[in-house]
Amino acid sequence: MRLVLTTVTAVLATIALPQLPAAAAVAPTVEESRLSGSVPQSILQRSGFASHGPALATALAQTTTLAQATAAVTAAGRTLWQNAVDRAQGRNVTGDLPINDDRPLYWARLAMSSALRQWQPGYALTTANRDALQATLERSSRGQDTLNLPTVAGTRRVIVTGFDPFSLDGDPRNSNPSGAIALSLDGITVTTATGPARIETATFPVRWDDFTAGMVEHTLTPYFQPGPQRVDAFMTISQGRAGRFDIEHYNGAYRGSAVDNNNRTSSTNLIPIPADVPTVTPQPTRITSTLPFQRMIAAKTSPFPVYDNTTIVSGNGTGGNYLSNEIAYRATLLRDATALTVMGGHLHTPILSYGGSTTDITSPTFASDRATIMSQSQALLIAALGQPTATPSATATPTATASVTAKASPTASPTPSPSASTRVSTPSPTPTSPAKPPARRCWWFFCF
Repeated sequence: MRLVLTTVTAVLATIALPQLPAAAAVAPTVEESRLSGSVPQSILQRSGFASHGPALATALAQTTTLAQATAAVTAAGRTLWQNAVDRAQGRNVTGDLPINDDRPLYWARLAMSSALRQWQPGYALTTANRDALQATLERSSRGQDTLNLPTVAGTRRVIVTGFDPFSLDGDPRNSNPSGAIALSLDGITVTTATGPARIETATFPVRWDDFTAGMVEHTLTPYFQPGPQRVDAFMTISQGRAGRFDIEHYNGAYRGSAVDNNNRTSSTNLIPIPADVPTVTPQPTRITSTLPFQRMIAAKTSPFPVYDNTTIVSGNGTGGNYLSNEIAYRATLLRDATALTVMGGHLHTPILSYGGSTTDITSPTFASDRATIMSQSQALLIAALGQPTATPSATATPTATASVTAKASPTASPTPSPSASTRVSTPSPTPTSPAKPPARRCWWFFCF
């Protein structure tokens, strides 16, 4: 018997077994293809964020099931978001780039997305599975699944959103102050004359497809619907025009055709609302912000002028027809569909000024201008929430009036539970007139 087995083994060893075909290379997205450039690589190296992509690739290689892969992607995405928040808020700072730089998060996420897209597991994985993993990475690395709003009575709940950098083919060094603002505010509790307010933040991509799929509504719905974590205020923020802040008065229902970060355009029709989220029918062509325009302007923040922008652009809203208008429209439409009667709307920040040479990754002017825009944006948010109870000096370190709370152990957001039955047919409510602004007090929230 042993002789037979030995003979069979020897014969089998001479047989050339068929080789599985090598996995075809997966084409990167347009965004991912920019990663190989010297600017993105320099930003990753100089921020200490270059390891996130390889770390996810290593974690995925150790998985043997889809469930393990999902857990690995979720953990890696949340780690990236928390590292970016910590860096922006002066904790665990790595690299030599200014701590208010939002770009490391953006490029590290793309490195992770590329690693996930190129990954070839040793087990079956459908296209739908891959798409779900990519969606998980997007949500977890943007703070969308860890909005940790408090349930304690007496603490107001505030959501602030920002955007990725964009127009990167024109200049890959581009930064977006709204993303930096979001990172600097996540998990912060501020004390105002009307009590403490907890701020939670998330960022969104500059991509039409993600908005069409309902990323905004799926993120915000759990906190707009009635429940213990229902928001008391929200503000969507993006980069706008040079030299001024605009509080957008009206949000329009139509898309433009500008190119997004994947170099895709959108048809200029009505903003599509997913069937699985609450909405208002018929879809209103214009929705009014409920931010307290008068109080925010009366706060006399500086150095940039602040406007209640009522100028309609191309028959749409005051904020144009790109994704900044769209996130504001989707958020305020959801506000009305869920009968949420709180302050909420969109703030456009000034455009960043680079200074220095056209090749510098960063410069003192660039970092200083971003810090100034961030500081004034934060002051405008405080003005919207109510005047502070104290008057710290411009150089003071934030104390109990602006306490920082790190989310060391993020927990998942509530699972959205909207259905088609929640779609309502009532018109958008007309906002009440803003309250008379309180007496002006000087305020400096953060200085980066």
